[in-house]
Amino acid sequence: MRWFVSRGDGSASVRALRGNMSDRIDRRSFLARGAAAGAGLAVVGASGGLLAACSSGSGSSSSSAASSDHPNGVTSATPKKGGALIFGTEAEEVGFSTTKGTFDTTGIMYARTVFDPLAILGADGSVQPYLAESITPNTDYTVWTITMRPNVIFHNNAPCDGAALAANLQAQKEAVLTGPALTNINTITQTGPLEVTVKMNSPWVPFNFFLAGGIGGQVAFIAEPNWLKTGSQTNPIGTGPFVFGSWNPNDHFTATKNPHYWRPGYPYLDSITYRPIPDSQQLLATLQSGGVDIIHTSTAAVTSSLRADASLAYIDDSVHVAGEPDMNCLLLNLSVPPFDNLKIRQAAAMAISSAQYAQIIDKGVSPTSNGVFVNGSPYFAPTGYPAPDPAKAKQLVQQVQQQTGQPVTLTINHVPDSNTTKIAEYLQQQLQTAGMQVNLSPVQQANIINTALLGKFQAQVWRQFGAVDPDLNYIFWSPTNINSVFSINMARNTNPAMQQALIKGRQSPNQADRTAAYQEVGKLMGTDIPYIWTDRTVWAVGAKAKVENFNNPTTPAGGKAFGFITGAVWPTQIWLNS
Repeated sequence: MRWFVSRGDGSASVRALRGNMSDRIDRRSFLARGAAAGAGLAVVGASGGLLAACSSGSGSSSSSAASSDHPNGVTSATPKKGGALIFGTEAEEVGFSTTKGTFDTTGIMYARTVFDPLAILGADGSVQPYLAESITPNTDYTVWTITMRPNVIFHNNAPCDGAALAANLQAQKEAVLTGPALTNINTITQTGPLEVTVKMNSPWVPFNFFLAGGIGGQVAFIAEPNWLKTGSQTNPIGTGPFVFGSWNPNDHFTATKNPHYWRPGYPYLDSITYRPIPDSQQLLATLQSGGVDIIHTSTAAVTSSLRADASLAYIDDSVHVAGEPDMNCLLLNLSVPPFDNLKIRQAAAMAISSAQYAQIIDKGVSPTSNGVFVNGSPYFAPTGYPAPDPAKAKQLVQQVQQQTGQPVTLTINHVPDSNTTKIAEYLQQQLQTAGMQVNLSPVQQANIINTALLGKFQAQVWRQFGAVDPDLNYIFWSPTNINSVFSINMARNTNPAMQQALIKGRQSPNQADRTAAYQEVGKLMGTDIPYIWTDRTVWAVGAKAKVENFNNPTTPAGGKAFGFITGAVWPTQIWLNS
């Protein structure tokens, strides 16, 4: 789960470094900090991957700008071995521990470099074995058996076997950060030299999607157990295509080719270095000047520049989405005034036009949104979310003021970078036009997630929900994750019908039932209005023409895998043509 980020990004401590980047809270950070806050621990920073700022898109979808004018990261040419790649990332990671780190998009890139996930998403969206040889449920999905590949070793030559897998899963279940997502696991037992059996408290049909190593699925990455026990956030030991070399936080992370990698022929590169460059314009300029070879970005202005430069290879996820994309939104607190009043939530939704927002804030790069699922997803359906209607919004506000005898006042929290401040000011203006009195409150990235988790807000600029399966968002939508002190369901929507739909989506083996369940989730969000949808995030990658095959991963069986997902690619198959 990408815990959360906001355009006040709520990921982990790295988000605080983003400077001019449009920070949004993301799930990875969210859980990281959230879990820590819930355990009474000090929570710092936001790293940007889990709960990105909430905004789900189910509106129009723009076509990808990748075209014949741009190389698209896929080639059938014979790979060249060797070379050093420099990858510019839009944020830094807080560390490499799979139980203590908060893997956002940058964290996923780091993890795919030194670790391997148990599974990978196939090009058709199905879960395929990767480090695991097989992942098999029983008939009612209450027991899952995971069998590891034989003769795989960690970078320190320790065996990656059933004992290593059991140790990793148990550590994940017990961890403050990752444990909340795994509460449905009852027992984890090594049942063979290479085999582990996971028993659930109740059926868990999409459990294998948590093992595919994406945002929200850091449980998938298997670390050497003795290293994992140390709690170290550096010098990671995995089975991955590259071996940890050095890490100077906020400057670079370098890894070198694993000469004993279990996938024959991989990797092609001799080394890979990641350079975190939080300022989005500096990130773009560094690519253009040759200071880095490839970048990812979620900033619309940078995406527009990449699209316009035909000398670069380019891809984005404006069309080809794995599951749910990140969504931009205004997160509402339904437990306190004024948004405990449905009429005010309806008025806020009617006052803000996603189409206008997408043009003014994201320059037409980002598709519009009116729900958590995008048009084209099997889970997309009409939601009943209010259409823009400023006159009706004003009328509803006046009705509430007459009923209460009080003006409708609220404060919007936002991360104080220039882009996010612009967003907050736009939302303030739209809501004030509807008759609300709106103040803005800058909240540092390091604090904004705790603010959401602890309920110390009325509304926050947000981004969230990118997931390869909706069940990875269960913890954020379930009413069972609300309490008076700490709530992972940060909107605090208590509708019991939501829990019923989420359980159906998790437990039903019938895809038609799961589809209906998540369409119901979308409808409930459309009527309950825990989020004011603005537009959906578009992630993009730009690269020098010499960078080949960055969007062409394969499964160990040789099938095509799903490439670019929420800002992350796979480093294993990348090669340089010069």
